[in-house]
Amino acid sequence: MSPNPLKKKIKNGDLLLGSITPAFTPYAVSTVCNADIDFMWMDTEHFPYGAEALDVVPILARQRGVAPMVRVAWNDPALIKKALDAGAVAVMIPQVDTPEQAEQAVSYTYYAPNGKRGVSPLWPLVAGEDFNETIKNANDETVLVVQLESVEAYEHIDTIKQIPGIDVIFVGPLDLSASVGRITETSSPEVQEIMKDVPKRLEGSGVMAGTTLVDPADIQEKIEWGYRYINVGSPLAYGVSVLQNHLDTLRHDNL
Repeated sequence: MSPNPLKKKIKNGDLLLGSITPAFTPYAVSTVCNADIDFMWMDTEHFPYGAEALDVVPILARQRGVAPMVRVAWNDPALIKKALDAGAVAVMIPQVDTPEQAEQAVSYTYYAPNGKRGVSPLWPLVAGEDFNETIKNANDETVLVVQLESVEAYEHIDTIKQIPGIDVIFVGPLDLSASVGRITETSSPEVQEIMKDVPKRLEGSGVMAGTTLVDPADIQEKIEWGYRYINVGSPLAYGVSVLQNHLDTLRHDNL
């Protein structure tokens, strides 16, 4: 369970595919973990959940061999610490626009000497892991994902990628579309040009390019562009789409 191999896989340049859990419940998390995913996205930015809602579900994901990735609501030391103390392997920080904000994210995420995170995680005690060894291995296990969601962040990418401690720069297409003046138009040339350039700018830096997409053909294209850390849609949305297809077929066949 600890250390989780996600960070090692990033360093190896492996293709890492994950998906999002629709609810922070043992049933939802266990069901999604039945898929062969590398990481599970637990969203506390836009979902109506705080850190207390995480409870033991990150530990459950760990037990299933999946790295829990918690997106916090903001680049805030209290939110980042709580997500990691609940058992997150990876933390995703939204709207990291400047090198200064990226440096803050590193400081909040890692224990000294790499950062300033407070020391006393609860998840090893709940999971029955060795408390001291878990803490000693934490910096080597923890994955920091910073989100590039604006033109400003894109303009600073060459500096941000050089900051030690950042593992993934994760493009958020929807926020990026707003930043370029084409809100919701994630397929617009303005968004796609930036998305195509990001992996090129990260090449050789040791920082992986990440994003989130739904359509398999679109995902395959982004893999060809150099993206290696990708959230593959939502199991709930995919499931509803399959259900609707079944309903349409049954209704058509029984007119």
